Amino acid sequence: MHPRMLRAFLAVARSGNVTRAAEAVHLAQSSVSDQIQALEAELGASLFARTRLGLTLTPAGEALRSYAEDILALDQEARAAVEAAAGRMAGAVTIGALETIAAVKLPRWLSDVCKGHPDIDIRLTVAGSSELLRGLAEGGIDVAFCFDQGRLDERLARRVIAREPLVLVAAPGAAAMTGDLAALAAAGFVATETGCVYRHLLDTAFAEAGLAAPKPVAEVGSVRAIAQLVAAGAGLGLLPRLAVSEALARGEIVEQPWPGPMRTAPLAMVWRRRRVQPPALQRVLAAADAAFAPLRPAGARPRHAAPFRS
Repeated sequence: MHPRMLRAFLAVARSGNVTRAAEAVHLAQSSVSDQIQALEAELGASLFARTRLGLTLTPAGEALRSYAEDILALDQEARAAVEAAAGRMAGAVTIGALETIAAVKLPRWLSDVCKGHPDIDIRLTVAGSSELLRGLAEGGIDVAFCFDQGRLDERLARRVIAREPLVLVAAPGAAAMTGDLAALAAAGFVATETGCVYRHLLDTAFAEAGLAAPKPVAEVGSVRAIAQLVAAGAGLGLLPRLAVSEALARGEIVEQPWPGPMRTAPLAMVWRRRRVQPPALQRVLAAADAAFAPLRPAGARPRHAAPFRS
């Protein structure tokens, strides 16, 4: 099973479509089809079934999927070990981030990394939390920056690099919210859809107080759109400050007091566990660790001094 075949197989498994899979792996559609046919011939089993929804995995395909991911991960790890042994420090690193984090938290750091490590080819991918974690698990993303939801694939490692305050936002001129969390739970909120990290933060804020989360007056897939709807008076929002900092600064929305202790959202750096990390990725992880580490006492040993092997 050549890695090229397995990459084509996983791309089709993810997309359910040869055309989209071909775009993802940068091959012609015919090449992807040829790779799948060759893999099926080698294994002596059909891996996909055609349905109204596209191509879906057969039981044999489902059985292969996790092994294909592990084989490709081992292939990458072997290459990393050879690069390290040969002293090759250059390479490509794909960084993934939520849109607000990419726009607000990373620009200065990314600029410093590009200037300090011109031999590393930096690629930035902006996506939602689910897509970022899937990209990490499947090897398409090397390190991701996202808000920590507390649940993580055992193949991934994480390090919390900051705790961003959550802010309750409303339209300018809106009456100040009074009462406790129970009263607030009765108010209307504009939120992202279930499964999104921002919705998780909202639901958790009430769940930890033993309350049912408020039913959103609208579910919106964009934080920017949420801020605009809040500004128009559609409802309240509970979001990390960095996600709405510009709208707050422009006065489009205003912050209201949150009843109870201030809540924060842990911002995490997540990467795949490997016995040996590619040298270029090690350098990027160390740069991030140094740039985003909290203040330490003078003379403390830098956390990035130890090599990233997990």
